[in-house]
Amino acid sequence: MRLCALALLGIATFTLTGPVRAQDTAAGLRAEIEALKQQVQSLERRLEAIEPTPPSQAATSSTVPVPPPSAPASTPSTQPSPTTSTTLASATQVPGVGQSVLPARDSVADPSSAASRVDSNAPPTDPELKGFFAIPNTDTMIRIGGYAKLDAIYDDTAVGDQDQFITAAIPVRGTPGTDVSNFNLHAKQTRFSFEARRPTSRGNLRFYLENDFFGSSDGYEFRLRHAYGQLGNTYAGYGYSAFMDADALPDTLDFEGPGSAAYLLVAGVHYTFPFAKGNSLTISVEDPETQLTLPEDQTSTNRMPDLAAAARMERDWGHLQLSGVVRRLSYIQDDSKSHDYGGGMSFTGSTSFGEQDLLLFGANWGEGIARYTTDIGGSGLDAAVDEDGDLRALTSYGGFFGYTHYWYANWRSNLVYGYLRLDDEDELLADDAFRSSQYAALNLIWSPAPSWTMGVELLYGQYEQQDRRDGDAFRLQGSLQYNFIK
Repeated sequence: MRLCALALLGIATFTLTGPVRAQDTAAGLRAEIEALKQQVQSLERRLEAIEPTPPSQAATSSTVPVPPPSAPASTPSTQPSPTTSTTLASATQVPGVGQSVLPARDSVADPSSAASRVDSNAPPTDPELKGFFAIPNTDTMIRIGGYAKLDAIYDDTAVGDQDQFITAAIPVRGTPGTDVSNFNLHAKQTRFSFEARRPTSRGNLRFYLENDFFGSSDGYEFRLRHAYGQLGNTYAGYGYSAFMDADALPDTLDFEGPGSAAYLLVAGVHYTFPFAKGNSLTISVEDPETQLTLPEDQTSTNRMPDLAAAARMERDWGHLQLSGVVRRLSYIQDDSKSHDYGGGMSFTGSTSFGEQDLLLFGANWGEGIARYTTDIGGSGLDAAVDEDGDLRALTSYGGFFGYTHYWYANWRSNLVYGYLRLDDEDELLADDAFRSSQYAALNLIWSPAPSWTMGVELLYGQYEQQDRRDGDAFRLQGSLQYNFIK
């Protein structure tokens, strides 16, 4: 096209040479040259309209802007696009899981993570559900969790249990061999957990498995803590009783905690009815076990499951839970048998005061609920047999609180107190049977990194028998803990 334009320019110039030479002034010559340029530009525009510009030449044409060197090339690249990167990042999030309504909190033993929740929502101690990764070509997310924890324990006198501060095990005054100090190191609280989650057409599916090493008093025997599945709001397996409230348990280095708290790991089936945001009702059918102290010719029996229910309200300031349990207690001796009904209630909760203070609390009362209470669970104190061979459920009641204060973001302290009482108005129990206990703890905990926690704790316990003999003890405990995922 440009060759044609030059040829036309030459012909026009040759044609007009004569008139140009006839001009007498240079100004006239310049005017005629300018007119020729305009004619040539007009001819070029007409030719461009008739003959389109080839792509190879259009790329170099000055009329098309050239992208700067920093602009990305339009050709395919091996680098992932921003959309792909976003997709990969979001794939590590657990789909379909709601955030916890409760305020976020820290806990050494972290009982909240194992608790079942409405729609399998995240717990307040792990609101982001960190550490999950996807199984390729599936919707299932899995996580390997837990922690390693070393406890260093010093007792000025015998406490009864070297690994946990069980106030019901404290020897009474005058017991031989108790006036001796003891130092102990153990890692039995070390814990492993496996968790799987996936969305389904029936709601979120969660499977949870957890263990620690408190299976024996003289070694590191494996102990199962949780093994359950939850689909939507239906729970089945082994874990926390619906009667207890894991979110109300205080933050202590000692693994036992206050003896008046409701605490039981049991096989059962739960169903939760969610209502307005943060409100729910859970009903549960749980494995029964009548715990009695009987002579060899008598045996406890179980003819119906324990029935439990819990009404719960959650808000951004904390939560409240009212729980109840109904039980049938029975025993047989040869051809004779007797039974009694037991039941109780528990009121628990938490409330935050700004961002630095948190109060946890609980109170319970009942007849025949020793099995569900920390200090006297497994002690055979659900009921006792009277002189006529009739079974009588025993009354127990107590309460606790735990106050947490954050000095700084990674420094916190907890003040904990609990009281438990077991009445024996008919004097059916032995003189050395449990009557009351008190538990107190004060600690300072430092978490220099999310997965690294250390602290020191002072513990005090007091125990009283039915014959009013009592004893008390102090314990100093230091702990070092490494969380696998946090």
